[in-house]
Amino acid sequence: MKLNVNRILLLGCLAMPFTAAKAQTGPVIAGDFADPSIIKTPQGYFATATSSEWAPHYPIYSSQDLQTWKQVGYVFDKAPEWTSGSFWAPEYYFHNNTYYLYYTARRKSDNVSCIGVATSKYPDKGFKDHGVLVDFGKEAIDAFIYNDNGQLYITFKAYGLDKRPIEILGSKLSADGLKLEGEPFSMLKDTPGIGMEGQSILKKGNYYYLFYSAGNCCGNGCSYHVRVARSATFAGPYEEYSQNPILQTHEAWKCPGHGTFAQTKEGKYMYIYHAYNEANNVFTGREGLMAELVWPADNSWPSFVSRHTESKPVDLTTSFAEKKPAGYWQWDFRNSQPVFTQKNGSLYLTGSVKEGNKTGLVLTVRPVSTNFDVTTTVANTNAALKGLAFYGDVNAAIGVGVVNDKIEYWLVKDNKRSVLATANIKAGLPIQLKLTTYDDHHGEAFYRQANGSWQQVGDKQNIGFLPQWDRSPRPGLHYQGDGKQQAVFNEFKITNKTK
Repeated sequence: MKLNVNRILLLGCLAMPFTAAKAQTGPVIAGDFADPSIIKTPQGYFATATSSEWAPHYPIYSSQDLQTWKQVGYVFDKAPEWTSGSFWAPEYYFHNNTYYLYYTARRKSDNVSCIGVATSKYPDKGFKDHGVLVDFGKEAIDAFIYNDNGQLYITFKAYGLDKRPIEILGSKLSADGLKLEGEPFSMLKDTPGIGMEGQSILKKGNYYYLFYSAGNCCGNGCSYHVRVARSATFAGPYEEYSQNPILQTHEAWKCPGHGTFAQTKEGKYMYIYHAYNEANNVFTGREGLMAELVWPADNSWPSFVSRHTESKPVDLTTSFAEKKPAGYWQWDFRNSQPVFTQKNGSLYLTGSVKEGNKTGLVLTVRPVSTNFDVTTTVANTNAALKGLAFYGDVNAAIGVGVVNDKIEYWLVKDNKRSVLATANIKAGLPIQLKLTTYDDHHGEAFYRQANGSWQQVGDKQNIGFLPQWDRSPRPGLHYQGDGKQQAVFNEFKITNKTK
């Protein structure tokens, strides 16, 4: 079986954007981590995934033992100049002593999704962008690289090609991996109503097997599943398996797809993919799962067997004791530009927002459950609003904060900002704030001073409007004010309430 030896099975648990631990049966990668790509290097193992509209772009994690993962950086701290958003489906590759990252983003000039490429001598830093590599029709996404006897190929999904259907296209790549060569060719055409994307290719015996995702990838109405086709030549034509799909909604997971193959030390071939947790719905996004690829005795058509690993929601506690802010913070780069530093055990947050932004800016982290408390302490007093938010997008957020000597519980929805409730507090004392979420997609807000009892502000609210079609909402630290003021936070904590 041919396989890119730079791909590796993620056996550990990445439950939050920080070190995770083993526990009860769960996903391989908990939380929003769609379209994963994993690579083995002499320095250890690295993984990256879709970051969508969150910056920095394409978080990178490392592991020495495939059990414990830690975030070590991002592919891009700043969006490449040609891009405007939708940072999807990164694909690691190693060639010519160089690390490649093929990625999808929208082009700023026309909002068309294209495939770009960046390179580095390191897997976790120093990536230099080389701009657009693939520009085809209305959309070119989901790059996959294959080395066929020394010839590099790139495959991708394309549509809008002179009224042709969605297709998986292929093209030769130059030896340096930075240019297309020759004319792209069609490998597999869509059956109307099915769709196709997120392909991976491997060879077994005399056949190339093309695994791809079909259906609607995202949101409550998703129908994603995995299919397979094969061909005696790399370019095709590919024959569809009569028993498709070979991976579909099962057990507690729905809409699986967009996977990458990897080989374990024991020689097993595994498929790392994403799916929605039925219990958490779309609130925790497309989480990472694992299945083993199994071949029958006659080496004909393969099947998948689920191989979930051990994980559970992991809490986050930070006191801001380090000089440098943690790497797990992300924000909506299209609508805000936060400025934040740490010193003397506090995080200082200020920044600017895009005109028309009714929410303000939020430093967010990925949730791994739908039932948690997020708390913080606001240490300063001024006319800016400072506190906590649960943020889906600039027009889908809810939060609680302190402004002057008043607590404000607020909501942004349907292009309107509403103050849900207020409460007066004592001047000059730090204020602790808490947002609580529940499995039924409701939330509540609380405050207290001087370690007194928690006081609820306002009523329980339905927060089912927060998730966006391709990503989960996120809790975090909130600031709304001008750049001359700032928020000072003394702690931040997420406590997951397991059943």
